[in-house]
Amino acid sequence: MKNEVILKVENVSKQYRLGMIGTGTISHDLNRFFARIRGKEDPYLKIGETNSRSTKGTSEYVWALKDINFEVNRGEILGIIGKNGAGKSTLLKILSKVTAPTTGIIKSKGRIASLLEVGTGFHPEMTGKENVYLNGAILGMTKKEITAKFDEIVAFSGCERYIDTPVKRYSSGMKVRLAFAVAAFLEPDILVVDEVLAVGDAEFQKKAIGKMQDISNTDGRTVLFVSHDMSAISSLCPKCILLNDGQIHSIGKTSEIINLYFNGKNIISSGFDLIINSISDYEVVFQTLLKSDLQVQSGRFFIKLIDYNGTELMLFEKKMSQGDSVLKKFKLNISSLNDGIYSLQAKVWATSLTGKDLAIATPFYPIHIKNKDPQHKRVFAGELLEI
Repeated sequence: MKNEVILKVENVSKQYRLGMIGTGTISHDLNRFFARIRGKEDPYLKIGETNSRSTKGTSEYVWALKDINFEVNRGEILGIIGKNGAGKSTLLKILSKVTAPTTGIIKSKGRIASLLEVGTGFHPEMTGKENVYLNGAILGMTKKEITAKFDEIVAFSGCERYIDTPVKRYSSGMKVRLAFAVAAFLEPDILVVDEVLAVGDAEFQKKAIGKMQDISNTDGRTVLFVSHDMSAISSLCPKCILLNDGQIHSIGKTSEIINLYFNGKNIISSGFDLIINSISDYEVVFQTLLKSDLQVQSGRFFIKLIDYNGTELMLFEKKMSQGDSVLKKFKLNISSLNDGIYSLQAKVWATSLTGKDLAIATPFYPIHIKNKDPQHKRVFAGELLEI
């Protein structure tokens, strides 16, 4: 029943107290008290020094989420996007019942399985096999039900050789592959997946996205997916939520929500990134971003464009000279591309001025190219101009 509401979030808020780590001495407590009445910062704060993510506040409390309301139907895949600190992970932890909301209620039907952090739900001293059965038991499955799915879980994870090895010896990628396989194949009614898939390699990410599509289309189960990879969000999620500073900014069609995300300049705050300035029928103008400028001795700058079948349509390469910056602005000729959605990425392979080797890449970003010429058959663009 596709129109059956399986998850309903009503007026959910989550408040945290800003962290103070006590030192256990009267003098420190007095200093803290006097600092507070003078309006000064607590000299012994260790974590959560500010009430806001970007400005100093006056309250000891911070609202990580405020008045969240939405519902999800059975078989639906819902994307959740937003800049770092927007409240995405906190929301998923509440939905997964890892933490409780301060106010509001969650109504859900059936079992919920979540993949939130590397190694979550695994006992490090237990083997991969033992952890599969442990997680199945937590979901309320019988040993017989878990055994029926065990071979599929192991095959999908690619961890056959290490399944009888303690999980503490697994790499981060192995933990993620096994954890995803457990969560997906033990047939929860709702699967919750955070950014953790980014730890896996490209081949496994593609496999995982395909499995989530199968879960929805074939099995009629619900998926909630958080990612900074707009290509993955676009290809997987028909509907999307944009979170901003702990509140829902917008809910709607994924392509429209992603446009709002970019137009609002909610760019990922860490690492190498890009922003799309404008798109027309003939060209796309974009620029690369970094927290602070980075100059190189030598290297290569790559611009990659692929379609949603994973086919690389073009790869432009520009040589970088000594003193050249990775912060650039480009104009890409797209007049000869077919109508459709593509993914754009910038990469740099270079040596920094300090002699350190660099290999950095932006996430893939979706661009919608509209070519109205019905006779148009060419699929390669041929010009990249730095401006």
